[in-house]
Amino acid sequence: MRLSELFPGLVDEAGDGLVTGITADSRAVRPGFVFAALQGVAADGRRFAPNAIEAGAIAVVGNELPDLAVTTINVDEPRLELARAAARFYRAQPEKIVAVTGTNGKSSTVDFLRQIWSSAGIRAASMGTLGAIGPSGHVDLGHTTPDPVAIHATLAQLVADKVSHVAMEASSHGLSQYRLDAVTLSAVAFTNLTQDHLDYHQTMDEYRQAKLRLFSELAAAGADAVINADSDENEIMTSVSQQAGLNVVSVGWRGHDLKINELMPRQTGQRLFFSWKGQSGQVDLPLIGEFQALNALMAAALALASGLDLPTTIKGLSALEPVKGRLEYVGRSSAGGAVFVDYAHTAAGLDVLIRAARPHTAGRLIVIIGCGGDRDKGKRSQMGAVAAKHADLVIVTDDNPRTEDPAAIRRQILSAVPGGLEVADRGEAITSAIRDLRSGDTLLIAGKGHETGQIIGYQIIPFSDQETALAALRGGDHV
Repeated sequence: MRLSELFPGLVDEAGDGLVTGITADSRAVRPGFVFAALQGVAADGRRFAPNAIEAGAIAVVGNELPDLAVTTINVDEPRLELARAAARFYRAQPEKIVAVTGTNGKSSTVDFLRQIWSSAGIRAASMGTLGAIGPSGHVDLGHTTPDPVAIHATLAQLVADKVSHVAMEASSHGLSQYRLDAVTLSAVAFTNLTQDHLDYHQTMDEYRQAKLRLFSELAAAGADAVINADSDENEIMTSVSQQAGLNVVSVGWRGHDLKINELMPRQTGQRLFFSWKGQSGQVDLPLIGEFQALNALMAAALALASGLDLPTTIKGLSALEPVKGRLEYVGRSSAGGAVFVDYAHTAAGLDVLIRAARPHTAGRLIVIIGCGGDRDKGKRSQMGAVAAKHADLVIVTDDNPRTEDPAAIRRQILSAVPGGLEVADRGEAITSAIRDLRSGDTLLIAGKGHETGQIIGYQIIPFSDQETALAALRGGDHV
């Protein structure tokens, strides 16, 4: 592809050339590449333009670029231009692409949607925090919403793999940095909005505006907009979607289209009674937690909007597997206690997690928590206080202490946990907790979720909550 095809109207005949690739990472430049010199929070990509040219770049795109020895493409929004160029370079996108935004629930919703589509015989994939997951396996993408080049390279690869349906996460960073602007979306969805990422967005209004771009600017008129009707942001999300000409699909206890009528909790699942546009339905979800039921219904609404019928969607819901590290059911001990692993690593996340598990617990609710070193110290006592308030037993252990003294971190958590149990070694904390489970108990192992390492000092030591729990359960003949 020629440079003038990637950047129509921005390249004269003299500066035209054959492009072999495009990247915003100067270290990845090869002969014939276009280098996008982006200005980021940590570094200014324009500083690396000489390195890119030395490596073989034939053009540099950016803002206020100096005179360079190759073709320069000066634009007001180089990130937006990069997204458009990446779409032109890779050309192919699956037939249906759905994007989900919100503070919490994105990973579960897109994974559940992929599972529902796959259950219906559709070649489907998901993209987000957990990477790209499709019929051919898993690919790590590095970010919840990767850069446009990675997005379009992945979408083109999925097309080559004959994937027709993709569900992807849309982070606030990705939306504000135009990473999704050249993706053709057939539907969008909003889960919720709570305080997060204010180090980047500065204010909640800026954070909200980033999310709103998905509905006001990225989705084409006539696309479906699935919105959590129980969110405090329901009114503004609905209004913006309607003004953009989107077809609003309202979901939740207060949903107008897909409405929750009743939830009946079980130890490792729940029976859900709902109605879809006036048609009643019920399903036994193999997931615990009200918020997981809502994530599943958000996925169901997107599946229904994409053309699946209700019986097929219900069948997919009944066979859902929990997302890795998101209230993931690991097993049940020989004594009858259920074990779950979750990614909750903030006070708010821990509060939601414990409240979600309580209705499914006939016995004691036991929580294992820790806090990361070299990170926000203020949240340590906050997490301890939440756990102490809502759990019957709190076990405080290590969770990525990094370069801090692990004992000092545990003390800060325990300061808010009267009667808390301190077990320094995370493996021993999990093993001993499982060994002591009784019938009807629930054990929540919080903090790591899908992670597979424990960061001690500057080293990452292989460690998995799931594998450790499974080993302990096998030792007790789990079910």
